[in-house]
Amino acid sequence: MARLSALYRYPLKSAAAQACDAVDVTPRGLSQDRRWMVVDMSGRALTGRELGRLVLLRADAEGDVLVLDASGTSLRAHPQYAAPRPRVTVWGSTVDAIAADADADAWISRLLDRPARLVFMDDGARRPVDPAYAVAGDEVSFADGFPLLLLSQAALDALNARLATPVTMQRFRPNLVVSDTEPHAEDRWRRIRIGAVEFDVVKACTRCVFTTVDPATGERDPAGEPLRTLVGYRRSPGGVTFGQNLIPRGIGTVRVGDPVEVLEPA
Repeated sequence: MARLSALYRYPLKSAAAQACDAVDVTPRGLSQDRRWMVVDMSGRALTGRELGRLVLLRADAEGDVLVLDASGTSLRAHPQYAAPRPRVTVWGSTVDAIAADADADAWISRLLDRPARLVFMDDGARRPVDPAYAVAGDEVSFADGFPLLLLSQAALDALNARLATPVTMQRFRPNLVVSDTEPHAEDRWRRIRIGAVEFDVVKACTRCVFTTVDPATGERDPAGEPLRTLVGYRRSPGGVTFGQNLIPRGIGTVRVGDPVEVLEPA
C-alpha cells in the first residue's frame, strides 16, 4: 500500500521547507502552512519566482509569531492585531491580512534589498478556493491556490532518471510525499485517505520557473532544469503539470508512515 513518506510545511510563503513527522490538518491546509507572506509596498505578494533568495530563509511558527533565520541573523515577527488590516494580493486573490511589526518589515527589507512587508493570515482573513474546483466554504492560506500539494516519490525518481543532474523534492515544494506507487499515480486519484483524514484530489499542479530555483543556493538553473525536461513529457493543454492539489474533507493529524488509501479513482 502507498504510504506518506515525507511531510513539509512552509510557515512563510516561498521560504525553506520545514520537515515534520506529524502535522494537524485544518480546512486551509496543514497547520501553520503559508500563513505568513512577504509583500511589496503595494501589497502584492513577493515570491521565490522573482526573489530566489527567499528560499534560503528558514522559518518556524510559534503560535502566531513567525521566527526567521537567515545567514546567522534572526527575527521574531509579531502580528499587529490593533493596526489597520493591509489589503494584499496573491495570484488574483485579495485578502485583508494582519501587518507585522515595523522592526520585522525593516528586517525583511534589508534582507531582500528592497522595501517589503511581512503579513499574516489570521482566522479572520478569508481567501476562498477557486469555485471551479471547490465547494462552498472551501478556503486556502497564502499557498498559490489550494490547501495542499501532493507528489509521489516515484514521479520525482522518473524525472531524475531523465536529468543529467538529479534534483531534490524541494524543487517542487510539496506538503505531502507519497511512496510505494507508480510514477504519477496521483494523477489517477479523485479522493484519498491519509491516516484518518480524507482529501479531494482536485487539480493537477501547473509548474513554473520557480522549479528552476535551487533551494540550496537560491539561484536559477542556467539550463532551465528541471522545467526544460518536464516540458518534454509532462506538457498538457493547461501547462506543464507535476503533482496534484488537494482539499481536505476533514480535520485530524497526518503522520509520516501513514497509509494512503485511494477511495475513488479518477
